Amino acid sequence: MKKIKTGLAAFGMSGQVFHAPFINANPNFELSMIVERSKELSRKQYPNVLIVRSFDELLTSDIELIIVNTPDTTHYEFAKKALEAGKHVIVEKPFTTTIQQGKELIDIAKRKGLMLSVFQNRRLDSDFLTVKQIINYEVLGRLVEFESTFSRYRNFIKPDTWKETGKSGEGLIYNLGSHVIDQALQLFGMPEAIFADIATLRSDGKVDDYFIIHLLHPVNAPEVKITLKSSYLMCEAEPRFVLHGTEGSYIKYGVDRQESDLTTGLIPYSPHWGEEDESLWGQLHTERDGIIIKGKYPSVPGNYGDFYDNIFLHLRCDGILLSDAEGTLPVIQLIEAAIKSSREQTVIKL
Repeated sequence: MKKIKTGLAAFGMSGQVFHAPFINANPNFELSMIVERSKELSRKQYPNVLIVRSFDELLTSDIELIIVNTPDTTHYEFAKKALEAGKHVIVEKPFTTTIQQGKELIDIAKRKGLMLSVFQNRRLDSDFLTVKQIINYEVLGRLVEFESTFSRYRNFIKPDTWKETGKSGEGLIYNLGSHVIDQALQLFGMPEAIFADIATLRSDGKVDDYFIIHLLHPVNAPEVKITLKSSYLMCEAEPRFVLHGTEGSYIKYGVDRQESDLTTGLIPYSPHWGEEDESLWGQLHTERDGIIIKGKYPSVPGNYGDFYDNIFLHLRCDGILLSDAEGTLPVIQLIEAAIKSSREQTVIKL
């Protein structure tokens, strides 16, 4: 079956860690072109890939799929250009900075019969897949409380980074907020309302670096109390997930290992890929039929490679696209609602 010729719009952290390794390792894809405006960082690892100096060179090439992994505020512009050039598109999260932009891109893709997907890779984290299993199996009885936290610590403003210039669409709410909101939507569906507190806590910060969000009365579990949180001033990490139910609790520290493994150069699909060491498994404490169960709960292996496997099945075998842009649009809707809630200090009904 014909390989999917693919081009990367950038070769920063996202391209180096999350995209190029999986595209290169997947036999159904051909990593054909990489945009590097002045450097040639990809040359050593991908010597057969053509380095081009502008995004427009991707548009006029014969590649089939473009990965828009440029700075967040450029996603709309570059995705629109790629779609109008007749290319299938994967956009890094956040999809866009406004819901209007997202709707416009979805309309273009539908009109041209093109795929438009969003790289919500944290759906394939080991810890999230484990939480999903615990909820589906009703291990804790009826779930009543769900907390999801991304702990970060950088108590200074990183120089020369597009993430902290103060432009609209930057900040922690768009960055890590895109992940925790998307995961909550995957588990519980759209909430009835949202309440949020978003702030800039670091000295001289130009973007938000703290948020706490409450999703109220989600459609699939209206009784569950949902809290989503992140901050750049968590020197001591909080649990990644906390779940409480009528028959027990589950607490998980630490994050999925795939990003760190990819950063150190490990190759995707290698033996035991995404498997978590037993010492890092989450703690389960429950009581069923009068029997107390307390100990480690085995973590489900994560695999970001499943994302690209699904892209192939969709483009070549008419499989259902699991990360379609239209299904991701509610993430942007909730981000906009969270910003409004924080600014007005009120609950926003959806």
